[in-house]
Amino acid sequence: MAEIALAIGTSHTPLLSFGAEHWERYSRRDLSNSRLNLSDGRWISYENLLAETGGKFADVATFEQFQRKSALCQAALDRLANELEAAAPDVVVIVTDDQGELFHQTNLPAISIFYGDEVATMPRANVPHMRHTAKEPFFEIMAAAYAMDKVHRFPGKADFARELIERLIDKDIDIGAAAAIEDPEKAGLGHGVGFVVKRLFKGKQIPVIPVLLNTYYPPNAPTASRCFAIGQALRAAIEESPSKLRVALVASGGLSHFVVDEDLDMRVLQAMGDGRGAELKALTKGALNSGSSEIRNWILVAGAIENMKKRWCEYQALYRQAAGTGIGVAFGAWGN
Repeated sequence: MAEIALAIGTSHTPLLSFGAEHWERYSRRDLSNSRLNLSDGRWISYENLLAETGGKFADVATFEQFQRKSALCQAALDRLANELEAAAPDVVVIVTDDQGELFHQTNLPAISIFYGDEVATMPRANVPHMRHTAKEPFFEIMAAAYAMDKVHRFPGKADFARELIERLIDKDIDIGAAAAIEDPEKAGLGHGVGFVVKRLFKGKQIPVIPVLLNTYYPPNAPTASRCFAIGQALRAAIEESPSKLRVALVASGGLSHFVVDEDLDMRVLQAMGDGRGAELKALTKGALNSGSSEIRNWILVAGAIENMKKRWCEYQALYRQAAGTGIGVAFGAWGN
């Protein structure tokens, strides 16, 4: 039967795609953000957030700290790349979210698996809500790190992906399915897949199967409990396969953003590390809004690896403005 040989988690924020010298310019957008998500479900402006926090994060939102944190994050990514290389998987299943790259408001499934023979990314400059940043000095670096500077094509694993879809349907998981990309200049796979391939594969052509969650967009984002259950079903579908594939499972995205919530992030990571699925399933919708919604990707993977041992996990709170905006990033590996 197939087996999950390795599971890893990685954030994929743009801050990981370019050096610390661009962090301050990238973070200027925070200052004009009128709709920042808090983990209690509230939405708040930067000005009001600054009033609430008293600007207490100014001392850690400095270029010196940006440099230090960037180096730590890149070392963790190198470690993940080494873990993946050592596992020598036959296929990598990437659980991530789609942000207007493949799916749009005309068709937005709660969850879908791509089962084409080839996976194609779309240029990031063509993603409608990303066009306003195309002239930023860091944009080309970021787009290349996401394999979205142009159309990139990676091998898929159509037969196994279709098998997973069929097995999930048999387990009462109403999974969406996509098998082709007609014009990758207009719609294709995005940053959640491209970052993993570009940063962690060391140039190897490993077949990938994207599992795409709608984490960002109401009204059909799945609950934390549902994500965990889908993960459990995914593990069973993998293990029931008669193929003898070594599968690597990747959670791509998260954790809390665009306001850092270290308490929320640590609760997620500790629950994953200790196999406390009940705590993950109990996370409220209010804690999973906007960027923090990508925690759902980790919860799905947690359901698939609830009996696997944590090898290591690292966390960095990347505060980028005095009010506490930024992102909590995490990197970890699980295996038997």
